[in-house]
Amino acid sequence: MPNRDAPKIPVLVSNYLSMRRLALHIAFALMLSPVPYPAFPASPQQSYTNVHQTFLQRLSDAAIERAKLSVRYDSAYVRIPYPNGDVPAGTGVCTDEVIRSYRALGVDLQKEVHEDMQRNFSAYPNQRRWMLAHTDTNIDHRRVPNLQVFFSRKGESLPVTSNESDYKPGELVTWDLGGNVPHIGIVVNKQSSAPGRYLVEHNIGAGPKVEDVLFSWKITGHYRYFGPGGDASR
Repeated sequence: MPNRDAPKIPVLVSNYLSMRRLALHIAFALMLSPVPYPAFPASPQQSYTNVHQTFLQRLSDAAIERAKLSVRYDSAYVRIPYPNGDVPAGTGVCTDEVIRSYRALGVDLQKEVHEDMQRNFSAYPNQRRWMLAHTDTNIDHRRVPNLQVFFSRKGESLPVTSNESDYKPGELVTWDLGGNVPHIGIVVNKQSSAPGRYLVEHNIGAGPKVEDVLFSWKITGHYRYFGPGGDASR
């Protein structure tokens, strides 16, 4: 016989307990189910890495294409338009290889360097190295020391090492050729005879070349730059 003296469980509490038992049964069944869990979207960091890796590859490809052109080394000061100004296509120096490779990807280093220099003139060596008191859109972006400051401010400064595997296609390297003469080039996706070492596209006087020169001189800088705001999706 039922115990008439036993306390009665309110209907609401009874329903709650029943629903809880049902939820536990369903959860246990799902754990044993062979149906896979839905895939979660890739993390933002993963997408970021893929997009930027593609940008570096495109920059490497643009630099390799530059090596097919005939360019006479000419370091003369030339007045050029602004923005998107350039010296005559058949002439140029080492910095013009970098400028033109980026321009092939829609990045105008003339404009980007000038705008940052206007806002932060004292951060650049114009005054102490060339005794200049103002910016100059004709030449500022064509000077290696200015590009070094710009890439360190707006891009990524990477470690300078003697390990060839630390230098990847699409990255930028600067050197001291001796006597404080600066130089710059782009690491490209072509390997040298040395395992793990990539070649460099540069112009040191004989026009654009892709050569095994990564450790030919003292490295003074190592950078990545993805364009304004780090936007590599262009």
